[in-house]
This record gives sequence, structure tokens and C-alpha cells, in this order.
Amino acid sequence: MKQIAVVGSGGWGTAIASLLAKNGHNVMLWSYLQAESEALSKDKENKRFLPGVMLPDNISYTTSLEEAAKFAEIIVMVTPSQAIKKTAESLAAYVKPGTIIVTASKGLEQETQKRLSEVVSEAIPQAKVAVMSGPSHAEEVGRELPTTNVIASGDIMLSQYLQDIFMCDTFRVYTGQDMVGVELGGALKNVIALCAGITDGLGLGDNAKAALMTRGMAEITRLGVAMGADPMTFLGLAGMGDLIVTCTSMHSRNRRAGILIGQGKSPEQAVEEVKMVVEGFYTTKAAYLLAKKMNVEMPIVEQAYGVLFEGKDPKTAVMSLMVRDKKHETEQDIR
Repeated sequence: MKQIAVVGSGGWGTAIASLLAKNGHNVMLWSYLQAESEALSKDKENKRFLPGVMLPDNISYTTSLEEAAKFAEIIVMVTPSQAIKKTAESLAAYVKPGTIIVTASKGLEQETQKRLSEVVSEAIPQAKVAVMSGPSHAEEVGRELPTTNVIASGDIMLSQYLQDIFMCDTFRVYTGQDMVGVELGGALKNVIALCAGITDGLGLGDNAKAALMTRGMAEITRLGVAMGADPMTFLGLAGMGDLIVTCTSMHSRNRRAGILIGQGKSPEQAVEEVKMVVEGFYTTKAAYLLAKKMNVEMPIVEQAYGVLFEGKDPKTAVMSLMVRDKKHETEQDIR
């Protein structure tokens, strides 16, 4: 039995807290808002983000990062990606040396384009950091539907240790060491899912979406390899697995926002209407800047950036992709 703090009480944070508590661990769930924390404690249910999932009794609730850090042997960070830096900096003074931090958020820091594990490691150097990603809608994990994820760290023993803590008969966990690939797969699939939603909103059909997903994965892999990732990671759970589920499910807030944009809403209107954090919106800008920095060709990301931040018409963006120079699809295409 471990003492585990989950930092972030949205749908995914609540689902992880429930999973770990049902695995027999003592869990403390941190909320940014006092009213939200009090409601969770009283109702034993996250009525806004995970309605119908009753939370185990071995979860306690707090709004104090100091209390959460002092309680925990392991901290799971599940805040929105753009809040990771500020949250980690606020946690840093209270985190005991050797504490394990698992980043389960999916995104890139917009200002620096850093991976979230890099942001956490810089803010809390005394911690051991791992990452977890894969096809895992909170709505399904919370309801104990079969799900698989991958946990990666530079230390395979740490990955295996965490595998035992998270794994159960409804949540299967694989281990790895490719933190770069796992994080980039989890972050960048949100950009492609937003684009997949746009194709749905435009009524472009299944062929277009299949092509978008395939070519989107080629772009993700190209960038990943340029940053030192193993290309095989992108064929796994954190790559193709997460891409498939996010591009095809209505649970995906990124796809839902994309559908609204394809139907004529502005990006700002779409994000507002979804009423939850649309990570792909922020990650598109970071990915666009990172591709320029790394000199990696990412035409889908480039067109997504044009639609989201430069007012480009989605139909024009699609045509721009269709009339690009002729290419030959080979293994080198993703390297």
C-alpha cells in the first residue's frame, strides 16, 4: 500500500485517483478550487467531469499542495499542460528527495515547447520522474472498462515499480524507457485529433480521416526521431493507440472542438463550447514552433496552425494539403 497524491481533479485525475484507490493505495486528490474539493469529498463523485462514477472511501481531498506533497511517496500530475510549470514550481519546496512523480498530462509547454517531464524535472530536481500515456478516456477508465497504457522512464526499474502500482485486471500497463516518444505521441495526437474533427465537421468522409491519421502519425514520428525518440514507440500505445482513440471517439474534446470548427465555428467559439480544456489547441502552436526549431516538415500541423491562429479557412487548408508536391512513401518518409 502506497501513499499517492493525484494533483488535478478533472476527469482524468479523478479516474486515476479512483483506479489507484481501488488497487488498495491511500490516495489524496488535490483540487485547485476549494468548492470543487468540498463537493468531491461530500458527494464521492465528480459530477461535472465523471458523473456516475462513485469514488472509493480511501480517497482524501485537499486544496493544499504542501499537504499533498508531504503525504505522498508518489505524485501523479494530471493538471492541464499549461498549468504544469506553475504547479510544479509551487510543489517544489514540499517534495521530499526521491519522491516519484508521474506526469499523466498530455501536451507541450507552449512558451518553451518543452516536454512536460522536462518542465517537472527542472522545477523539482529532487524527484524521480516518469511518464504515463496511451489510449485512456477518463470516462472508460473510471467505469473500469479494459484499458492499456505505457509507463516510461529512463530507469526501467522505476517503470516496472510503477507498473505494479497502476496495473489491475481492467488497467493493463506496459513499461518502456523512451520518454521522448511516449510524451510526443500523447501530446501531438491531440493536434491530429482536432484536425480529424475538422474533417468530420466538413463532411469529408472516412477516406480523408484515415489518410489524415496515417500522415499525421508520419509527422509525429518524424519529429520524434529528430528529437531522439525510437520510431517503434509511435506504433505502440502512446502513438498509434492513442491516435486512434482520440481521432474516432466523441469522448475526445479535441475531436469535438474540431467538428465545431469544421461546421463553421471559430476556434475560440469551439473551445468555449466544449467547456473543457482542449489540449490540441495549445499543442498546435507548440508543435508548429518546435517543428520550425527542429527543421522538421509537418504540413498537417502547419495547416492546423493556420486554421487556429491565422484565420485560415478549413476547406482551404485541406486543399493546401491535397495539392502539395508529389511524394514517394517510404521508410525514409518518417525519418
